[in-house]
Amino acid sequence: MRWIVLLFFGSTILAVLIYKWCPVYVTPLMVIRCAQQVSHGEKLRLKHHWIPLDSMSIYMPVAVMASEDQRFLDHNGFDFIEINKTLEERRSGKRFRGGSTISQQTAKNVFLWPKASWIRKGLEAYFTVLIEFIWGKERIMEVYLNSIEMGDGIYGAEAVAQQHFGRSAINLTRPNCALIAATLPNPLKFSSKDPSAYMLKRQTAIMAQMRHIDVFPRKKD
Repeated sequence: MRWIVLLFFGSTILAVLIYKWCPVYVTPLMVIRCAQQVSHGEKLRLKHHWIPLDSMSIYMPVAVMASEDQRFLDHNGFDFIEINKTLEERRSGKRFRGGSTISQQTAKNVFLWPKASWIRKGLEAYFTVLIEFIWGKERIMEVYLNSIEMGDGIYGAEAVAQQHFGRSAINLTRPNCALIAATLPNPLKFSSKDPSAYMLKRQTAIMAQMRHIDVFPRKKD
């Protein structure tokens, strides 16, 4: 048992250290989606192009913070204000919403599987602590924006920019970024290529929130 514990901690910490500098070219969700496509007799759909944060529009991090995690730069990986709101909504019987931060979503996307369970949530918390401590905010944002699912078979800002807007991620406009962020709760249901009226409404709301969020710190040359 001691060796199993040592192997677990050693291997997970090593993986986090490697991904501090190395691009994340594949995630468990990408593999699962491809396996689902094969099992359904469908053509493989996997668009993913890793790029550094400096090769993305300055509005892309701002948009996802406005949409997904407005206290990203202030919390240590867990937004306890949102967690408390979620618990209150659950107790009052209101519609349940997720309270996961960008850090938690990144930990899940890179190291774990998508299906929720108490085991996965525990491991997600563990990896969140690791990446907050080892990677820091800029690297977490860089990995998040490169690995998040942004459409059917589309992962990351560069892939969605090319597939849905016909341009590179660095040339995405403020409205483009807000529209992409608007799809993130369910990118298989909502599209940034053919947005519905509901998506355009969300885009407008996100753009309004973006005014209150500073441009994300850029890497220095």
